[in-house]
Amino acid sequence: MGASAAAGLQAVVARPYIISPTRMFTSRATTSGFNLKVAKQRLTNSSGIFFPQSLCESYPSASSKYCRVVTRAMSGKTEKETAYGLPIDLRGKRAFIAGVADDNGYGWAIAKALAAAGAEIIVGTWVPALNIFETSLRRGKFDESRRLPNGSLMEISKVYPLDAVYDTPEDVPEDVKKNKRYAGSSNWTVKEVAESVKNDFGRIDILVHSLANGPEVTKSLLETSRRGYLAAISASSYSFVSLLQHFLPIMNPGGASISLTYIASERTIPGYGGGMSSAKAALESDTRVLAFEAGRKGQIRVNTISAGPLGSRAAKAIGFIEKMIDYSYSNAPLQKELLADEVGNTAAFLVSPLASAVTGSVVYVDNGLNTMGLAIDSSTLAT
Repeated sequence: MGASAAAGLQAVVARPYIISPTRMFTSRATTSGFNLKVAKQRLTNSSGIFFPQSLCESYPSASSKYCRVVTRAMSGKTEKETAYGLPIDLRGKRAFIAGVADDNGYGWAIAKALAAAGAEIIVGTWVPALNIFETSLRRGKFDESRRLPNGSLMEISKVYPLDAVYDTPEDVPEDVKKNKRYAGSSNWTVKEVAESVKNDFGRIDILVHSLANGPEVTKSLLETSRRGYLAAISASSYSFVSLLQHFLPIMNPGGASISLTYIASERTIPGYGGGMSSAKAALESDTRVLAFEAGRKGQIRVNTISAGPLGSRAAKAIGFIEKMIDYSYSNAPLQKELLADEVGNTAAFLVSPLASAVTGSVVYVDNGLNTMGLAIDSSTLAT
């Protein structure tokens, strides 16, 4: 599960849980007393316990096999019965995910991972994108993307219109109120959405911030206007502060909040401009401060995931996302495609009880690219 809890299979007391899919490398040897070769068959007993299924592929050039292990919901008669697998159990938990507007970004992948672990999903969608998103959901255009490991479709309990740039109705300019893209929608400021969620659901356990926007992202920092710079900060970092500020009162103690950042917060990425690198740096700094404040005030953990480049619709606004993906593939320690699901699985771990002592952290999910100080595909190295 990327940077998540799947360091291997180990015995746990059999009890109800759901875990999202994980991928791992394993030798043919027995792991924690359970031979993965046996797991190719679905094993059950009369009490309905399901054991992990391992779908393995052998590679002639290596002594290892690549296995995709799927652990299904489990139940047992007594605590004496044991099953194998480390559970991520989010059943009975409710998650609000801000920033889901299609089915190909990190926000969607996080929603799926949390749903696969049993959480109830609520989303906040940018107001101008709301109609298209809800229409696509209703017409089944996302059905294949909604499919979970157990074959069911991810259910979204409710979709709220949201523009996290505005905290209260009083903050909304007249031109935005009259904008036809906002026509027909109401109660979409951060404060109003938090109040609506409270009225509809009572409380939540998980808050996910998957929002970023820089109107001048294609400009260098020297060319960025004050207005563009502050807009990037407002939409990409302060929006997280505002969300946690308004949702914290309705979050259950022991809950968790996560956001998404990028390596440009600490390394120079030419072309990632308009103040976006500054916004990501602010987001990471705020994560540490909010971890203290929300931890002391509400027993809420706060972390951020520094994800590698993904060719999502939103990322294409940068203008060279495909080159960023190619660069990552060529230079990261793990030379493979970064999947949105890997970020989703890491998020599921971070908001689960397995990460109960993890807060204020930046967790890298980028195939290790953050560790590199030299581009090994540089032409200067070939001379």
